[in-house]
Amino acid sequence: MLIDFVPDRNLYPFESRWFDSSAGRVHYIDEGTGPPILFCHGAPTWSFVYRHIVRNLRDRYRCIAVDNPGFGLSERPAGYGYTIAEHTAVLGELIDHLWLDDFVVMGHDWGGPIGLGAATARADRVRGIVLGNTLFWPTEALANRAFSRIMSSGPMQRRILQQNFLVERVLLAELGRTLTAAEADHYRAVQPSPEARIGLAATPDEIRAARPLLDQLARDVPALLGGKPTLLVWGMRDMAFRPKAYLPRMRASFTDVDVVELPRAGHFIQEHEPDAITAAIEKRFSTSR
Repeated sequence: MLIDFVPDRNLYPFESRWFDSSAGRVHYIDEGTGPPILFCHGAPTWSFVYRHIVRNLRDRYRCIAVDNPGFGLSERPAGYGYTIAEHTAVLGELIDHLWLDDFVVMGHDWGGPIGLGAATARADRVRGIVLGNTLFWPTEALANRAFSRIMSSGPMQRRILQQNFLVERVLLAELGRTLTAAEADHYRAVQPSPEARIGLAATPDEIRAARPLLDQLARDVPALLGGKPTLLVWGMRDMAFRPKAYLPRMRASFTDVDVVELPRAGHFIQEHEPDAITAAIEKRFSTSR
């Protein structure tokens, strides 16, 4: 299943590109020239969430932002499980297809473990890392595990599928007046039906189900990527990835790390503070540094 939606060029001024992965057709953008940065989204977003950052950086960097299968304009493939492990494998195929080398990977929400999973398998090709409001280890936080169980229950799965709950009542409830009506509609338009939301509905259970992958990343990230130049950009008002619970371990996992706190930002940092994130990436990874 492909999504019949063409983004507004005024809001998403990028050329859509397509990659036929082993799982299905994947949508991505590839804008600008220069050192490559790979942007990885989480749930319930898509590459649209990085639009301001890509627009700000594409005159100096090659900016690639991908839609995971089941998200954005990518295919909803038959037989695909929408697990974090599967998303990681597809992203790795795209990295190899594009021959990315000496690249920076940015991950937010589930984009953190997805991006890092693909990066650990290609550590010699990674220049640096940007992480925002994410994790790469199994969470024991009661709130996160409760969210996983509640959202995976039958009644909440029906609300996610039938009412687009995670877009309407999580993403748009947080962003409120941050988005225009047209921008909000771009998040709705790529999840237009229950059939289109199957991948989105699978993500809450992965908080618990992806434990084997997260256990592996908890070992591999410090061992294989811990010495890479790293930037943490953190929304300090995020109730899902609370700074006091997550930032200390993030800091301790990398030996060359800068931290930029975003005091007014909640979870969806790319919408709250795109200019601050752009400036932090430019400062951290400028070729003149």
